[in-house]
Amino acid sequence: MVDEAQVVELFRFADPVQSVSVEVRCREPLLLGEDRYYAAEIVVGGFVSGRVGLTVSQDDLEEWGRCLDALQAEEGAEWPAGGRSAWVEVVPDDPVEVTVHDSPSTQIAVRVPIDVGSEWLQENRLRLAGVREAVTASS
Repeated sequence: MVDEAQVVELFRFADPVQSVSVEVRCREPLLLGEDRYYAAEIVVGGFVSGRVGLTVSQDDLEEWGRCLDALQAEEGAEWPAGGRSAWVEVVPDDPVEVTVHDSPSTQIAVRVPIDVGSEWLQENRLRLAGVREAVTASS
């Protein structure tokens, strides 16, 4: 049985109709050398719904922080980099467009326009801080 307390949202883009989020399982990392990777899922809800898995490292968390800076500057962002797994592309238009790309093998992508609230950027910075804290506590 999965302990739901170990699952923390890294980010969420949502309106009353649809959403895209990333949930990170912050306990029991996969160790590869000195690097720790945490199981995660991109979750799409609304007219289209589904989940696609990926892994998240400390470097990926730092990269998401830089993506939030880019989004604040009204630039687009892609996360995580490297093409090793599924990823999201975020365009800060009105509405925000979040495109979820499945792993490189399927080449499936779903674009979700989301009418985010005014506090979406601050809320996502708080979520990032929560994941960082949970990952540090699991070390």
